[in-house]
Amino acid sequence: MKFITTNDLKVDKTLFDFINNEVLPGTDINQDNFWNKFSKVVHEISPVNKKLIEKRENIQKQIDEWHLANLKDKFDKNKYTQFLKSISYLIDEGSEFKITTTNVDDEIAKIAGPQLVVPVDNARYALNAANARWGSLYDSLYGTDVIPGDRGSTFNKERGDKVIAYTRSFLDEIFSLDKDSWKRIENIKIENQKLIFKINGETSGLKNENQFVGFNGDKSAPTSILLKNNNLHFDIIIDASSPIGKNDKANISDIIVESAISTIIDNEDSVAAVDGEDKVNCYRNWLGLMKGDLTASIEKNGKKFVRKLNPNRTYFSKDGKKISLHGRALLLNRNVGHLMTNPAIILKDGSEIPEGIMDAFVSTMCALHDFKNKNNSRTGSIYIVKPKMHGPEEVAFTDKLFGKVEETLGLKKNTMKVGIMDEERRTTVNLKECIRQVKDRIVFINTGFLDRTGDEMHTSFEAGPMIFKGDMKKSTWLNSYENWNVDIGLDCGFSGKAQIGKGMWAMPDQMANMMDQKIGHPKSGANCAWVPSPTAATLHSMHYHKVNVFKEQDKIKSRNKTNLENILEIPKADRPNWSLEDINRELENNAQGILGYVVRWIDHGVGCSKVPDINNIGLMEDRATLRISSQHIANWLHHEICTKDQVMKVMKKMATIVDNQNEKDLAYSRSGRSNYKKMSDDFNNSIAFSAACDLVFKGRIQPSGYTEPLLHQKRLERKKS
Repeated sequence: MKFITTNDLKVDKTLFDFINNEVLPGTDINQDNFWNKFSKVVHEISPVNKKLIEKRENIQKQIDEWHLANLKDKFDKNKYTQFLKSISYLIDEGSEFKITTTNVDDEIAKIAGPQLVVPVDNARYALNAANARWGSLYDSLYGTDVIPGDRGSTFNKERGDKVIAYTRSFLDEIFSLDKDSWKRIENIKIENQKLIFKINGETSGLKNENQFVGFNGDKSAPTSILLKNNNLHFDIIIDASSPIGKNDKANISDIIVESAISTIIDNEDSVAAVDGEDKVNCYRNWLGLMKGDLTASIEKNGKKFVRKLNPNRTYFSKDGKKISLHGRALLLNRNVGHLMTNPAIILKDGSEIPEGIMDAFVSTMCALHDFKNKNNSRTGSIYIVKPKMHGPEEVAFTDKLFGKVEETLGLKKNTMKVGIMDEERRTTVNLKECIRQVKDRIVFINTGFLDRTGDEMHTSFEAGPMIFKGDMKKSTWLNSYENWNVDIGLDCGFSGKAQIGKGMWAMPDQMANMMDQKIGHPKSGANCAWVPSPTAATLHSMHYHKVNVFKEQDKIKSRNKTNLENILEIPKADRPNWSLEDINRELENNAQGILGYVVRWIDHGVGCSKVPDINNIGLMEDRATLRISSQHIANWLHHEICTKDQVMKVMKKMATIVDNQNEKDLAYSRSGRSNYKKMSDDFNNSIAFSAACDLVFKGRIQPSGYTEPLLHQKRLERKKS
């Protein structure tokens, strides 16, 4: 790396040039002024950031000592709670309040629907996610296991008929006709601002005429019909010349569904950005999204084309006026948390810049370009999701940081909006007070149950061996945590103002199961929930037609608030008497996920991918899932459920299996990663295998059980080699 020295900073030349030549032009921000003010802010608040991280470790040390001192006694929950209060881990709730955030886009406040999360370092993925605001329901059903049976190599008419039947049943449920069924319609036209359906020589209309909001084409022969339910749109495409439409009685060729209402463009758990070069790649893609000029060259089925951001969708209202609907998801930027530093900028004392401070400045400067075109936020807001904060003090620091960014860049106070990831135990138990710290800029709370499980295990590491990973989903603390998040959000006035979100569906190939299970998220009062792909967004959107989230929230407001004591229930096994077979199976399952993810992260810089599990089922893995698996094995080692030799034997066995899986994975050749280097060829010199082992055998001493410090260290080592 080459560095440029400016204003007591050493800045990676790649980053320095990017900011000066690509980000600042067009923002009216003077280059010299920026670097001067930026340096002052960084040197002022970096020490505060450092002290907060030190406080985490001090608190964890006290908790460890308490558990060790009380191991022989029966666990006393009241005594434990009082101890947490005595060390300011748990603080008393203050007076009642409501959030006062203003200038919030409807996609956040008024529309309930799916939310995509996508790595920012891949331009193609980012574009796909931004464009996932609209998706083909026919394609999503045909291409997934929602419709059972083999898809075959060519079009399967029988399967296509099942897709149409499924869709018509859904239309009958959500957009009911006053007579008969969508399955029997033969023609659609518009008369007197109403839809008229012809069925066997008779006519029918919508039971709820207000659901018809627009169209394209002639009223006597429309090419599309726009329907609306629960603030979400259905675009019914009519085309008698298309292969599907010509064989349909009503000539319906497809249904385009409003799908990913918002998308988190992720700089954190799903990327591997360890230096200035990596960070510029991330920032440049975000800048392209904000300018609206991001493109990606794609080759598919032997054809090359350029993917770019979709335009808005235009229609005529039923009274003939032109209307426009947003063609892209509302984009939020997930910055990194407070823990990590990055060698892209070196401070005057020789230390690395806290990466979260750098992210806040650069991602916001990039977003300034959207102020001119308003293709993202129509209200002039910048949405930043902040992960891995521990308690109100750290949330207050984020508020201070954002205020400093706004002051430096000449923005109105609270232009930068914040989303709180409720994924650390100290944030969960103090959630109301965390929200209070940012009540004027908060737009989002989300239960990140994967990281939250990792922190649950690390916080209570000394309490005893943790239960099986699969049993965590049924544990008292987890269910209480999910309900608590909704209760607190509604109590603080989130309904109609901000998002209450739920976590990821991690099995992208199991859409039938998702359709059965994920309807639980809107029913729980969450007005957004995470999905792993545009297809999943289209399918999950159907749940928000079936469930009116805001009505559900009104019902939930009257229920008894979740008991905090249940959230503090530690998921440890009091009398573990597991068989060697069961222990090894759990170890192998954990090791599989660790190795499958880490080898891609270290060797190829891939921060999120579909990794085959022990049963060859593709699971979306990121650092959150890695945190759980590594902490789980580390905990069992610490409590002598297994031995170091036993774990090492499992790690080598599973590394060989992962090598075989990856060697056959076409994704490697498609992405230019055909030079797969087997870990099992040389365990002693494989950096990836070494990283995976360190995450397990040194897991006890990792800060909060996070995986980033070791991953970054090993990735930098791999890049140098």
